[in-house]
Amino acid sequence: MPLETQLTLSAMVREAAHPLTASATDYDPLMALIGNKPFVLIGEASHGTHEFYRERAQITKRLITEKGFNAVAVEADWPDAYTINRYVKGDPAIVTAIDSLAGFDRFPAWMWRNADVLDFIGWLRAHNDAQTNPAEKAGFYGLDLYSLFTSIKAVLSYLDRVDPDAARRARYRYSCFDHYGEDTQSYGYEASFNLSKSCEDEVINQLTELHRSAPAYANLDGRMAADEFFFAEQNARLVKNAEEYYRSMFRGQVASWNLRDRHMADTFDKLVAHLNKQGTPAKTVVWAHNSHLGDARATEMSSRGEINVGQLIRERYGYDVCSIGFSTYTGTVTAATNWDGPAETKSVRPALSDSYESLCHEAGMGGFLLNPRATGDLADALRLPKLQRAIGVIYRPETERLSHYYFAQLADQFDAIIHFDKTRAVEPLERFAEEEESEEPPETYPFGQ
Repeated sequence: MPLETQLTLSAMVREAAHPLTASATDYDPLMALIGNKPFVLIGEASHGTHEFYRERAQITKRLITEKGFNAVAVEADWPDAYTINRYVKGDPAIVTAIDSLAGFDRFPAWMWRNADVLDFIGWLRAHNDAQTNPAEKAGFYGLDLYSLFTSIKAVLSYLDRVDPDAARRARYRYSCFDHYGEDTQSYGYEASFNLSKSCEDEVINQLTELHRSAPAYANLDGRMAADEFFFAEQNARLVKNAEEYYRSMFRGQVASWNLRDRHMADTFDKLVAHLNKQGTPAKTVVWAHNSHLGDARATEMSSRGEINVGQLIRERYGYDVCSIGFSTYTGTVTAATNWDGPAETKSVRPALSDSYESLCHEAGMGGFLLNPRATGDLADALRLPKLQRAIGVIYRPETERLSHYYFAQLADQFDAIIHFDKTRAVEPLERFAEEEESEEPPETYPFGQ
């Protein structure tokens, strides 16, 4: 883009943008834009930037307190996030907020075991404790599918309590995985190349049996039984989808990416349906990476045949959805250099010149909120493909153009964008400690987002 055009466009952005000044009213325009929409998707341009976590939490607090949102659904595994859900809803077995994060013990632990998430969980518990109606307590849920073996254990634990005979049948079916020593990559490799029998039939049959038992299990003890059954059924569904995901990893990146995002969108649907049955209409905020929540049809992902959560939810719920992205120009980020590597504080290079991040920098405002469709001329300009940066759990500045940029059309990708010109790394609870070994694969594997 010629320099004079870039400067003209940056002036248009500056004219349309709402400055962020650390005021309590900073997000009033965003609350007005959201209006009565029951589903809000809040992204992040990296998995390790303090400002993204902090501001996402601030927006979510307002959605809960001012608009009655009752669920936070995040890019995390279902059983791990459900421990947080139990804590914020007052389960005495989870004593402290940091105890509720115990399940996030594998790479990249800092995604959820960080100071900003801990603060938000503490706030959510305090908010819920003040609610006299249990239906008005906001929950915390995971959408992702990496926890195959953890979810198997959760299904078995549930059935042991409510139906020991069904638990024995489930153990027999899930024993199909025993040969692999809880190594999901080995299972996926051998099953995808027909080196051993897949467990597909077993996990489908187990989910089918659990589903058939729903009327009996869900009515054992009122509302709590319905919640516990939903938790178990979702774990069984996760096992079924994770089994397919690990086989798909060896068929190509597009297939496995699409399966994962479709699972997250389907989990969102199941959660919304479950909450709607509880007497209070579901109003849900989703936290995930920009690459999952910005509409894939407005990015080069679409040309590769990829879909994402943002696209699927918008296709299913239309104008009931508001999506928000984040961006930064430079600063620091918590990320690793390689898979399973230690968390590092890395310097984020100034954004490439022909990128949305550079355009936001040229606006010269520091931090601002922008409706990319604020005016016709601006919307038209922001529908032209432009580079956009995405930093996941891996950041390699030396290959940044190839590793961390893709083309997007901002005005069709997000309903709002929040930009901070200079940001800093999120603070892990265990400052740059080596990650503990776990039977499950890393979160976000193999994409990093």
